[in-house]
Amino acid sequence: MGVGPSETFDWESLDRHLQEVRGCRICPKVEPPPIAARPQTWPRMMLVGQAPGPRERDVGRPFAFTAGTRLFSWFARLGVAEEEFRRRVWMCAVIRCFPGRAPQGGDRPPGPEEIASCAPWLEQEIQLIRPLTVIAVGQPAIAKFLPEPAPLQERVGQAFPAERGEVVFDVIPLPHPSGRSTWLVRPENQARLDRALALLAASAGWRATWGPG
Repeated sequence: MGVGPSETFDWESLDRHLQEVRGCRICPKVEPPPIAARPQTWPRMMLVGQAPGPRERDVGRPFAFTAGTRLFSWFARLGVAEEEFRRRVWMCAVIRCFPGRAPQGGDRPPGPEEIASCAPWLEQEIQLIRPLTVIAVGQPAIAKFLPEPAPLQERVGQAFPAERGEVVFDVIPLPHPSGRSTWLVRPENQARLDRALALLAASAGWRATWGPG
């Protein structure tokens, strides 16, 4: 269940949570600080990614570089610009710190122990925010809500019901917008993305945030 119009938005608890996230230093191999962005209006949706990159670490904003440009171009197709999206949606990740560089080059993917250490932050946010819709971007985020392994083509283009205790919401998976990904090169996968965006625009969280399309 999402937050109803008669319920109080608990900004005090949410801001206290943000301070706790920003102060976390549990994982020894990552590069802090944790990224914890605060929307300007009470969010009815959450977007969950994989992990910040070095640019995100430096500027303190999730999806702040090339992957973000591609991601926000998808939402622009639904009529919502980047800054408006950031203003209204809770944006977070499976882990909140930049994992660091991999020895072979590129960004190191977060390890299972780091994902487990960061998991309580996400669960607390679900209880605090009580989202109507969760956008899960990339396989690590999708696995948080749909734990049975499946290829992207069986996830993207569908909406999945989920719950955490009394909090009931829909999960809409999206592919990761990294420029290194070749998944969207195939026309049938582009069609799956189109279906996912249509489902997002029709979702309860999107309609509660921006009204019916």
